[in-house]
Amino acid sequence: MECRTNRLIQTTKWLQASSNIMKPIPTHERLHQQSKSWNSSKDSSAALALPKSSHIGIIGAGLAGLRCADILLQKGARVTILEARDRIGGRICQSDIGGTPVDLGPNWIHGTENNPIVSISKYTKTVTHSWDGPQVIIDSSGRLLDAQDATKFSEFTWETIDKALDHSRKNAATIPPNLSLCDYIREELEKTTFSQSEKEACMELSKSWGAYIGSPVDRQSLKFFFLEECLDGTNLFVASTYKDILQTAAEPALEGAKICLNDPVVSVKTEPRKPRVEHHVTVSTASGKEYVFDEVVATFPLGWLKKNKSVFSPPLSPRLSTAIDSISYGQLEKVYVHFPEAFWNVEGIKEASNASNSAEDEARHLALMPGFTQFLNPNYVDRPAIPFWNQECLSLATLPKSCAHPTLLFYTYGPCAAHIVNKISSLSPESKEYFETLDGFLHPFYSRMPGYDPDSPSCKPIAFLATKWQLDPWAGNGSYSNFQVGLKEGDRDIEIMREAAGVERGLWFAGEHTAPFVALGTTLGAYWSGELVAEKICEVLTGKEKGARE
Repeated sequence: MECRTNRLIQTTKWLQASSNIMKPIPTHERLHQQSKSWNSSKDSSAALALPKSSHIGIIGAGLAGLRCADILLQKGARVTILEARDRIGGRICQSDIGGTPVDLGPNWIHGTENNPIVSISKYTKTVTHSWDGPQVIIDSSGRLLDAQDATKFSEFTWETIDKALDHSRKNAATIPPNLSLCDYIREELEKTTFSQSEKEACMELSKSWGAYIGSPVDRQSLKFFFLEECLDGTNLFVASTYKDILQTAAEPALEGAKICLNDPVVSVKTEPRKPRVEHHVTVSTASGKEYVFDEVVATFPLGWLKKNKSVFSPPLSPRLSTAIDSISYGQLEKVYVHFPEAFWNVEGIKEASNASNSAEDEARHLALMPGFTQFLNPNYVDRPAIPFWNQECLSLATLPKSCAHPTLLFYTYGPCAAHIVNKISSLSPESKEYFETLDGFLHPFYSRMPGYDPDSPSCKPIAFLATKWQLDPWAGNGSYSNFQVGLKEGDRDIEIMREAAGVERGLWFAGEHTAPFVALGTTLGAYWSGELVAEKICEVLTGKEKGARE
C-alpha cells in the first residue's frame, strides 16, 4: 500500500539523498519500451517472442499481474488472469469522502528518476504534489512546538535516518540482527549536546518512521535498513488518486487477456520440468474450475503467502518457505476526516490561491505550506496501554486547487492501527457509531491543530473514512512488506522469493515483496516485478535461460 517506505513523505533533506546511496536498478531497459503512447520508445515485442501456443496463468490482477500480462501479451503469449476480488487493482483502489475521491491504498510515487509510474502519471495528466515546507510538531503534552525547535528536531531525525541508511548499506554484513533503527538513533543522540528533554523529543519524533513501514520503529531492522531505500528524486503525493494510472497500466490486459474475477485460487499444482516433455502447472479455483497453464505467475501478497502456503502442491521448498516467513508485513492504515473548511490553515490557503494567476506559482506557494503535522506520543489521550500512539497527519487542503479539499489524512500503524480497526470492524461506515468511534480517536489530535475553535462549525467533522486492510484476506491482512529486527538474510530472502520455483517448476512470484531493492513495498516495485518475471518466463520458454530446458 503502499506502502511504504521512504515511503510517505518528502519533508526533509534525506529524501533527496545523493545518488551515492542508490543501488543500480536490476531491470532491463527494453522492458520499458512499449508501444503505448505514454512511452514513445519503439516496441520490442519481437525480441524473445514466445511460441504462439504458450498459455500463461497470472494469479492476481494487481499492478504486478497487470504489468506482467502486458509484457507477455507483447511477446505473443495467451494470458489468463485469475482474481479473487470483483475488481482489478489489488491494493490500489479508491473511495470518496465529502464527494472527493481518495486512495485507500497507495498515495505516493516514490522517487522520480527513471520511474515509469511517473511517466504514466504524466501521460494521464494525473495531478501530483510534493511539499518542501516545514512540518508542524505537537509535543507529548499537546503543545505546538515553536518553529525553531521543530526544525532542529526534524533535521536531526531525518539526517540521522539518512546516516543509518548509509551505515546499513555499507555494513549490513557485520551489523548484529538484533539492532534496530531505534537503537541507532539513540546512539547518535548521545553524541549530541542536546538536553535530555530535546533527546526525548527526537526519540518521539523518530517514531514517525512507523508511518512509513507500517510497524513501530523499534521493529525496524538496522541490518537491513538499506532495503528501505528508494529511487532518487522527489516523492510525489498522487493528488488526483491512482485511478487513471491503474486504468492505463491495465489497458493491455483488459484488451488482450482473459480476466476471471470473483474466483479465488485454492490450489496450485506444479511438476518439475523434464527434457523434451511438455510442462504444465494446474490451478484450481473456489468455483471448481481447473486451468492448465505452461507457466504460472503468483502475485499473492506476502501476508497472504504466509498464511496459505498449503495452496501449493508439492509444498514450497524449505528455503522458499523460510524466506516467506522471514520478511515481515506491515499494518499501515489510514483515516480521512473531512471538515466544512480547512480551519488549520485557512489564511495560508487563501494566500496561495491569490498569489498569482499562474498555476506554477500557486503550486510553489502551496508546496511551502506545512503539509504534515506530527503528533508525538500523546499524554493527553485516554487510550489503552499500548505504545506508539503517535500520529502523522497530512493536510489535503494544501494540494493543488483542482484536488484540494478540507480533509486531514491520518496515517496509523502497528498496535494503534489494530486497535482502531478492531473497534470499527463490525460498524457500517454510514452509522452514528462509526462516526463517533473515529471522532473519539481523532478529536484529541485535530483539536490541537492551529486555528481550532470548539465553538466554530468549521472545526466540526462532517465525515470519516477509515481503511481496514488488516481485515482484508486478499491484501494479506496488512499493507506491504518491511524488515524486522532479528532478520538474518533479508536481502537473500527477497532474492529467493523472486526466483520462487520458476526455472525448476514453472511457478513464479511477483509483487512488491519481490521487487528490485530500490522499489520494495511500492507500486513501482510491483510494476517492475511483473516486468522482470515476464522477461524471465520469455527466457525460459525460448530456451535462453541456461539449463532451464536441459
